[in-house]
Amino acid sequence: MTAPIRTGLIGYGLSGARFHAPLLAAEPAFTLAAVATRRASDVSRDWPGVRVLSQDELLADPSLALVIIATPNDTHAALAERALLAGKHVVVEKPFTLDAAEASRLDALARERGLCLTVFHNRRWDGDFLTVRQLLEQGRLGRLFSFESHFDRFRPRVKARWKEEDVPGGGSLWDLGSHLIDQALQLFGLPESISADLGRQRTGARATDWFHLVLRYGELRVLLHSGSVVHEPWPRFVLQGEADAWHKYGLDPQEEQLGAGLRPDMAGWGVEPPERSGRLSLGGNAPGLPGRYEAFYRQLAAAIAGEGPVPVTAESAGQVIRVIQAAVRSADEGRRIPLQG
Repeated sequence: MTAPIRTGLIGYGLSGARFHAPLLAAEPAFTLAAVATRRASDVSRDWPGVRVLSQDELLADPSLALVIIATPNDTHAALAERALLAGKHVVVEKPFTLDAAEASRLDALARERGLCLTVFHNRRWDGDFLTVRQLLEQGRLGRLFSFESHFDRFRPRVKARWKEEDVPGGGSLWDLGSHLIDQALQLFGLPESISADLGRQRTGARATDWFHLVLRYGELRVLLHSGSVVHEPWPRFVLQGEADAWHKYGLDPQEEQLGAGLRPDMAGWGVEPPERSGRLSLGGNAPGLPGRYEAFYRQLAAAIAGEGPVPVTAESAGQVIRVIQAAVRSADEGRRIPLQG
C-alpha cells in the first residue's frame, strides 16, 4: 500500500481551517503533517498531533511532498515559487497570483521541475455549477443568449480584515470575482472583451465591495455581479436560451456544511434541499446535481501518482488573473477592454 502524501499547510484562517484541512483529511491519499500559522492553539484543538512550524521550517522539511498555500493573496506567488524551488508539489488558494505574467512564470517553473502545481478553484465542483454545465452539454436550453451569475451578500459593515483593505489583492473582485470568472471561463472560454464597473458602497469601504462585469462572446452576454448590501439576493444563476430558461436561488451548501462539521463521506453531503433546486421556465425536470469538493484532492492524488492531470491547471487559473486585470483596467479607463486578437 502506498504511503500517504505528507502535506504541509501554510495558513490556518478561513480557507485553511474551513476548506483545506477537512477536505485533505477526507482523502486517504494524504496526511496533514504540519501547519505554519500563528494560530497554534486552533491547530492543536482541531488536529491534535499535527506539528506547528514556521513557514521557513515547513518549506525546508524534506518529509513533506505537498505544500498548500492558504495565505493572503499578495503572498501567493512568492510562497508558491519557494515551495516549487524546494521540490514540493503545490496547491495555491485562489486567486492564483496578482499578475498573469507571474502565473505563467510559476507554471513554467513547475513544468521544468516536474512538479504538480494547481489552484483551489473549488467552485468548479459546486452542485449548481455542475448542473449548469450538464444543462448546457445536453442542449436543454438551446441557443444561449445570456448567462447571469451572482454572488451577493448582506454584510453592511466593513470588517477589520485584509480582504477588505486597500491592499494588493484586497476587495471582492479578487475574492468572489475569481470564482465567478473561473466558472464563466470553464463554460465559455476567454471572452472577446470585458466591461467592468467596480464600486465601494459601504460606509468606510476601503476596497471594492460591488462589481458588475459584462463578458462578450459574440451574441452571448455573460453578466457577473456581486454586492455586499443585498437584503434580497438575486438568483444565483439565470440562463436565457432560445429553447428554455433556467434559474436557481441560493449558494451551494458545501461551505456551510464544512463549517457545521459535515464531511464528504457523510449523509447529505453536497445536497441542497429540493426547494432550492433550479427551475426550467417552460417546465420539465432538471434535478440539481450534488456538489463534490472532495473531487479536487482526489484528482490531485492521482496527478501526483502520475495517473492524470491536476484538478485545476495553472494555465487556466492564470486566465482568471488576466480577466481580473482587464476588469480593473476597464473600470479605471471607463471602456471596453479586448481580450482576444
